[in-house]
Amino acid sequence: MLIATEILSLVAVVLVVTGIARRLDWSPPLCLVVVGVGASFIPGVPDFELDPELVLVGLLPPLLYSTAIRTSLVDIRLNRTPIALLSVGLVVFTTLAVGVVTWLVVPGLPLAAGFALGAVVAPPDAVATSAIARRVGMPRQLVRILEGESLLNDAAALVALRTAIAAIAGSVALWEAGLDFLLAAVGGAAAGVVVGWGAVQLRKRLRDPVLDTAWSFAVPFAAYLPAEAIHGSGVLAVVIAGLILSQQTPRLLSGPSRLASRINWRTIQFLLENAVFLLIGLQLRRIISEVTDSSLSGWVIAGVCGAVLGVTIVSRLVWVFGAATRWLLPAWALPWRYSATVAWAGMRGVVTLAAAFVLPADTPQRGVLVLAAFVVVAGTLLLQGTTLPQLVRRLDLPAPDPGEDALQKAALLHDMTQAGLVRLKEVQTVDDPTEVIARLEDKQAYRADSAWERLGAGSDLEETPSAAYRRLRTEMLDAERQVLLAARDNATVDDEVLRSVLDAMDIEESLLTPREADLIANGRELRTPAATAGSCAHLTDPGSATSDAVGCEDCLREGTTWVHLRLCLTCGHVGCCDSSPRRHATGHYHDTQHPVIRSYEPGEDWRWCYIDRLVG
Repeated sequence: MLIATEILSLVAVVLVVTGIARRLDWSPPLCLVVVGVGASFIPGVPDFELDPELVLVGLLPPLLYSTAIRTSLVDIRLNRTPIALLSVGLVVFTTLAVGVVTWLVVPGLPLAAGFALGAVVAPPDAVATSAIARRVGMPRQLVRILEGESLLNDAAALVALRTAIAAIAGSVALWEAGLDFLLAAVGGAAAGVVVGWGAVQLRKRLRDPVLDTAWSFAVPFAAYLPAEAIHGSGVLAVVIAGLILSQQTPRLLSGPSRLASRINWRTIQFLLENAVFLLIGLQLRRIISEVTDSSLSGWVIAGVCGAVLGVTIVSRLVWVFGAATRWLLPAWALPWRYSATVAWAGMRGVVTLAAAFVLPADTPQRGVLVLAAFVVVAGTLLLQGTTLPQLVRRLDLPAPDPGEDALQKAALLHDMTQAGLVRLKEVQTVDDPTEVIARLEDKQAYRADSAWERLGAGSDLEETPSAAYRRLRTEMLDAERQVLLAARDNATVDDEVLRSVLDAMDIEESLLTPREADLIANGRELRTPAATAGSCAHLTDPGSATSDAVGCEDCLREGTTWVHLRLCLTCGHVGCCDSSPRRHATGHYHDTQHPVIRSYEPGEDWRWCYIDRLVG
């Protein structure tokens, strides 16, 4: 009963603090640490001991796996050089720098113990960094680099810690440390590949969303435990298995399975990562009680903690601005504003504190080293976590443009729609009902048109056709749900039937996403992103016709209305888009065969080739 009450209390505090932090636009990890520190000194609050085995074996694998399955293997490959320099090179550099400084400032401390503390504080926390990066609208390339670093640096740090602990007990040659690092990486990678491949083969044969989601809960542990058993890196094994499944899941699972897995893993990740930050704060009282046994004075301990925090922060600055971007690979150097952001995004978290408790009990000045690790966690969260948003805004880094996102989505959905229609023509037979074919074609057109409607700064219509459909269909679903609930309350329909119908309604309602507003509110001109822009002879020489029309020429003549406007670059005709009732721009193309149109909406400069069906 006591354990259940404590768990319920932890969850309740996590939910309340996180909800308040989000409402006030504060950093939830930092708020949870602060609340935990304060609660640790309140009489009667249980002493929640952060068992390192619980964190490293019970919490870290699912946390890393939940991040890995949402990470693109393609993005990792594209940014492999900066990720490798940060996740391996910076970990080694920080371990050495912190180790030497700690050895110098702590009287009588073995150098190996200093290196052990360096390995403890070396890896930044994925959760804190990602939460802040996405909240402040950091450029996506930086988010991918930081998330890739946080996925892989734990493996390098824990292997370095294992080597340093072995050196505390006895002498370890440099070549032995390097060999241990290499074997751990190879063993972890091999275990991850084997488990990832096995999980792919199994999930190919699972059709039940519940069974598939339940099996996914076992994957991180199935990768971690065998890797550790062969003295490989269990962390690396979990990450590689997760990346393999992230790449293969769209081909393996049905829509309901993907939906169930995504929701369940998001819930698990939210509870675990936030509970861990609360537990970090709750450790302070226990850590201070251990420090009281130290022979060092309070001033010396404070100086040690300050020195370790300072060198941890400075070593990242030196590496990012020095070794990584200037000395080693100048061709891969990021713009200085990007480098400054990466250098300052070094918040530490749960892995650092859990690794500190792994230090052997007979380690000289162990209590001081654990306190120094706590100071690094709390200090980086407080100092860097609170100032990183201001730094991003001060450097004026380009946030992801929702207008470009909408244009990419529209172009992708158009290509997908065309592929679906081509397949429909291939498989349909003369016996297929014409009304069914027409319904499928209309549904395809609606999906593509609704994506294009999200572009455009203005319209003569109060709402687009897709927005009207969402509004009316939502009202219809509400009425349908009332009938379903009445049938439930009157017990006129079996509960299994009711749940089946309700599930179908919920899926449909989840697809009725609201229209994005103010896509181009920042005043920047919307151009086609390089990754989306196509190339063909017509787009290379599209023409340069202009117009001063105030609307669709044909709609104005007919007395009809339009959604968005398109300009023919051959003759300057202004017509309405395919979401408009009359589709005059497409009609103009069929009449004239003029191939390229340009958006005639304010702030948009993207083009479309009717012949090659490319956005440019």
